[in-house]
Amino acid sequence: MSTPSASLVCWKCGASLAGLSLPLARLDECRGCGAALHVCKLCEFYSVSVAKQCREPIAEEVKDKERANFCDYFKPRPNAWTEADPTAASRARSELEALFGASAPGGPSGEPPGEPSAHAPSAADRARAELEALFKK
Repeated sequence: MSTPSASLVCWKCGASLAGLSLPLARLDECRGCGAALHVCKLCEFYSVSVAKQCREPIAEEVKDKERANFCDYFKPRPNAWTEADPTAASRARSELEALFGASAPGGPSGEPPGEPSAHAPSAADRARAELEALFKK
């Protein structure tokens, strides 16, 4: 109980958990988003870099890290929430566009996702052309 609840935040939305008393009950939920709080992702022992994503060596494995569980080793950690990195998403999108071409749906061509360009062939037309070219050889 060394971590005061004033420094705890929800693992899912980042809302303060200051109003909750420690230890967290199994069915406690975030007042901001309704997420369960007695979960691996809020635990001090949670780590994606170790086997079974838990640094506690004798704890039983919990398969769903986002659902309430009965782990006796649960210890909430401050700052469990990390904001999503928008640059990672844009970097991944640009790498996909470089790999598959800029005419991908929602790409820089300006076409809305799911609507083919008036001057570009549809995916089905391109696939058919490639298939026909394969058998012409």
